[in-house]
Amino acid sequence: MNRKKFLQNTALGVTGILYTPHWLIKNEVVLGHNNKRYRLNTQWSQADVARYPVNDCHEMVQDRKGRILLLTNETKNNVLIYDKSGKFLSAWGTEYPGAHGLTLFNENGADMLFICDNKRHQVIKTTIDGRVLLTLDYPRETGAYTKAEEYIPTETAIAPNGDIYVVDGYGKDFVIQYDAKGRYIRHFGGRGNEPRHLLNAHGICIDHRHKKPILIITSRQQNAFKRYTMEGVYIDTVEMPGAWVCRPVIRGPYLYAAVLQSSSKLNQKSGFVTILNKNNEVVSNLAGSAPQYTNGKLQELYQTTPAFQYPHDVCVDDDENLYVAQWNSGKVYPYKLEPVI
Repeated sequence: MNRKKFLQNTALGVTGILYTPHWLIKNEVVLGHNNKRYRLNTQWSQADVARYPVNDCHEMVQDRKGRILLLTNETKNNVLIYDKSGKFLSAWGTEYPGAHGLTLFNENGADMLFICDNKRHQVIKTTIDGRVLLTLDYPRETGAYTKAEEYIPTETAIAPNGDIYVVDGYGKDFVIQYDAKGRYIRHFGGRGNEPRHLLNAHGICIDHRHKKPILIITSRQQNAFKRYTMEGVYIDTVEMPGAWVCRPVIRGPYLYAAVLQSSSKLNQKSGFVTILNKNNEVVSNLAGSAPQYTNGKLQELYQTTPAFQYPHDVCVDDDENLYVAQWNSGKVYPYKLEPVI
């Protein structure tokens, strides 16, 4: 390797470190509250940035083999695969310039992925190694869209029977439900002034913590999660004042979510991570304010420690470790947070 190439690779290799505050690298930082406290590791990823760069790190999942999959909109390698220690294993994907949502679904014992691409205006179902099985184009069947550009899907959730729920979080904020073969069933949500409406329907998950499964859908600009039946009937709203919440992630009795930014510090790299219990009460904020309730009402949440810039997703592995992917944050790789017992 010549000197010029060596210097280029060296510069690329330290990019993530340059964008990480020195005090975060040097010190063992513990974040969170109550029984949900974590030690932060900003140098978890061991991927060679010269060969496997990232742009926005949007979402992460863990597969049946225990591997951690990261989705980035860098088309040199849209999906990076790690073990839990951060060792880079493999990568695939060059055709997803707007890679945004990544959902894993176990279909008859095999892991499947659903990728939302907001530049292609499509949802793509693939095998775990990237072979395309199904592509959903813009939902003209709804009668609400006249062209693909109006549809900018951000996330999916897959029901046990294979039904596919897509949130159009950067488009018209509808939730579109399909069957397992991609046939349109219904749509609901959308924008408006009633509680059932959504504004920036950024994420969605299926909540199995109670007797009957329900949908939890992000209404990010309203600083809220909204709950619906599986048929799309509005139930209620979980207010998250001050928190621009992203995708809800259920693990055990808890809901985890990245908070892109604080309302009190918009566009100022003011994100954190929030954790709610089974009753949808906030119990911990990682790099955020301690949760406080006054007369049963949650008080405004905000970043208190600049450990994150714009967190976009949380992955919870089988050992209860957290992995945080960030958007528009200097092309940093994900951070890992280990529980403090």
